[in-house]
Amino acid sequence: MSRHKRPLALRPDPRGAVPAVAMVMAAGLGKRMRPLTATRPKPLVEVAGKTLLDHTLDKLKAAGVRKAVVNVHYLADALEAHLRNRVRGLDIAVSDERAQLLETGGGLVQALPLIDADPFLVVNSDNLWVDGPVDTIRLLASAWDEAAMDALLLLVPCARAYCHKGQGDFHMDAAGRLRRRRAGAVAPFVYTGIQMVSKRLLAGDQPEGPFSTNLLWDRAIAAGRLYGLVHEGLWFDIGAPPNIRKAEEILGSA
Repeated sequence: MSRHKRPLALRPDPRGAVPAVAMVMAAGLGKRMRPLTATRPKPLVEVAGKTLLDHTLDKLKAAGVRKAVVNVHYLADALEAHLRNRVRGLDIAVSDERAQLLETGGGLVQALPLIDADPFLVVNSDNLWVDGPVDTIRLLASAWDEAAMDALLLLVPCARAYCHKGQGDFHMDAAGRLRRRRAGAVAPFVYTGIQMVSKRLLAGDQPEGPFSTNLLWDRAIAAGRLYGLVHEGLWFDIGAPPNIRKAEEILGSA
């Protein structure tokens, strides 16, 4: 496991191939998961006998991802210790946000020197998914269109967003282009926390310090370059302690 080293660039993948590198968002405070996160970071909360972080890393490894860049902030020492004990087969690099929590967009900007692939994956470590008929990460990669897209978001219909409370995030047109839900309205699709991204999304001026990926998405929407793909399997929002049991019950009956 490396920290803040600029590694040798990985060979670019051909179109349709799974990206070699994934950014795993693991730096959040996990406030909604208290009291479980009083003594451990949210990615180390267990669901169905495995930490959320390991569920994510195992999925990435199975899909063919070769390297994961994991950002850390809250209880970072515990996360790094856990990552050191990971089984071999997936190179791990740590983007250290101990000094300041940078949110999703700021975290991506700081980690960019470690992300030696383009496009690359970005995966939140606080959700859980089960593949449909095809491996989810490979399906996302197969839908990538370098000429048309700056980001491709994996979405799930609201009706299949287990343990999720909300009014949806996006509308999607027949070509897959996304637009936001209007304030006070509802939208049919929820963002799963899984996306494939071109470094073009991070081009141009960025705010200094913390900022949300929403800023980058809004730019892509304005340019007609933010797209979505519907998830074919199960997806769970593991955002609060009661959701763990609900997810485990559904998984046990699936």
